[in-house]
Amino acid sequence: MRQHEPIDIRLATGESLRGDLRFTDAPGDHAIVFIHGFASRRDGEKSVALEVACANTGWTFAAIDCRGHGESDGSMRDLRSSRLLEDLSALQHYLAERGVRELFLVGSSMGGFASAWFALDCDAVKACVMLAPAFHFLERRWNALSEFERAYWKQAGYVRYKNDYVDTEVGYGLMEERHLFPFEQLVSRWTKPALIFHGLADDIVPATDSIDFQHRAAGTEIEVRLYKNGDHRLTAWKDEMAIEACRFFTKVREKRVD
Repeated sequence: MRQHEPIDIRLATGESLRGDLRFTDAPGDHAIVFIHGFASRRDGEKSVALEVACANTGWTFAAIDCRGHGESDGSMRDLRSSRLLEDLSALQHYLAERGVRELFLVGSSMGGFASAWFALDCDAVKACVMLAPAFHFLERRWNALSEFERAYWKQAGYVRYKNDYVDTEVGYGLMEERHLFPFEQLVSRWTKPALIFHGLADDIVPATDSIDFQHRAAGTEIEVRLYKNGDHRLTAWKDEMAIEACRFFTKVREKRVD
């Protein structure tokens, strides 16, 4: 029977991360972890589809709301790339205490960015699946602003961010860290198996970002699958992507065992 264990991780800051750990009988020594996108949460359509696929194939599944999102503490004004990685590190340690030693990450948009950077320095992460990964979301946002808009953001401390999917306020600290996450460093250090899904009709993160990652990354086990009519959310293909993610990770594990 599929079991559900609520996750509540107390951080050194006093904030809490909340999420879900699901498994059959007991947590396995390996798990698929879903990381949501900007201003999203852990229980969106793609995450739910992934958990169903995990249940059907016997994978342990975990997901948290990063700080400032969903049920976790914090504010979107405090969003930082470094805080995203801290949240993933806290989850990794929590899962290790539950006996989960190997992680297979599925990151959507900003979650793809966070997954990739976390995977670089975490030996527990064995492979990644990324859904419309926003590799350039820091510099793209910054470069789209005029000098006046940049100065206003810095002075005010936050700005309102709105598009077809989200409406929120983002702190200037997010931009202060942009130099810490250069794409060139990511691709030059990348060595892990990866499967990327991207829509050619994505008007938020161009599919060329994923193709460029595949071409430039040092690792060779990188596959990119493109959906001709796919938008940024890719929800029309959520079930297919979830099944393929489980299949991909299973192949990675089998290859490592061999």
